[in-house]
Amino acid sequence: MSVKTMTIALQTRGDADMHDITDRIAQAVSQSGLRAGVVTVFCPSSTSAVTAIEYESGALSDLRRLFDEIAPQNREYAHNARWHDGNGHSHVRAALLGASLTIPFVEGQLTLGTWQQVIYVDFDNKPRRRELILQVMGE
Repeated sequence: MSVKTMTIALQTRGDADMHDITDRIAQAVSQSGLRAGVVTVFCPSSTSAVTAIEYESGALSDLRRLFDEIAPQNREYAHNARWHDGNGHSHVRAALLGASLTIPFVEGQLTLGTWQQVIYVDFDNKPRRRELILQVMGE
């Protein structure tokens, strides 16, 4: 088995800014030269996350609304009281969605469903430069 580590750089706006990173992951798998295995996408950030969803405006709007309802920005957060950075909601939202996603690939192709894309969500309250880690493992 071989392991290849790569990165994806993103510039985000914060406030649940969503990016479709499916093509960039597929490109990394292709560049790895591996034909079958898994690729793990990991965000080394406590205020952002990755998931799979249909990347269309209705589904993205529904996801944003869900997070506004579950972890509203204007709620009191102990994190904000301690650090005064106003992003307590960002940490909670990111923890709910998750920092990583693993996708199998076969014949060099991601095995995502027809309407399934991989998205990166930056929940922080300001623009950021982010770097995701990809680990492609297989043969």
